[in-house]
Amino acid sequence: MRKQTLTIGSEYGAEYAGTYIFGEITWAKRSRIIQKHTKYHPISGQVQASDFIAIQAETIWAALKEQPQTNPLSLEKLLGEETGVPIALGELLSQVVNGLCALTQEETAFLSEPSAAKNPTQQSPTFDSAKNSAGLPQNSAGNPPAPSTSTLLSSTK
Repeated sequence: MRKQTLTIGSEYGAEYAGTYIFGEITWAKRSRIIQKHTKYHPISGQVQASDFIAIQAETIWAALKEQPQTNPLSLEKLLGEETGVPIALGELLSQVVNGLCALTQEETAFLSEPSAAKNPTQQSPTFDSAKNSAGLPQNSAGNPPAPSTSTLLSSTK
């Protein structure tokens, strides 16, 4: 599997200076990270929400193989809002890892917005006149069901 070495000076702070080695992660590992932080609709399976920051942080953490002895990076620090890594460093780490782990711009865009925003499935123009498996027209707002004149029969055993 591919590896990439990143040497950082003091431009992001002296605590981050040093050499970092990142290794490509497996498809299964990346898929599990994405699934862990993505909420899917229980029926349609469409993405309802995705925690892009958590996906990026866990992907960086999973790909990180070596870092300076002071261990300036941790998953908590990558996820931290108050005491996290500087923005520019986080962006650099994301670029390195996304390139190494082949996370494309399309995948990144897909994960950062709900499915409804870019739903590739278009509703049929004849959707309202669709029939059920019995061949009867489906009920719609403009076609309410007719009142039933039948009576319920009870059976006794």
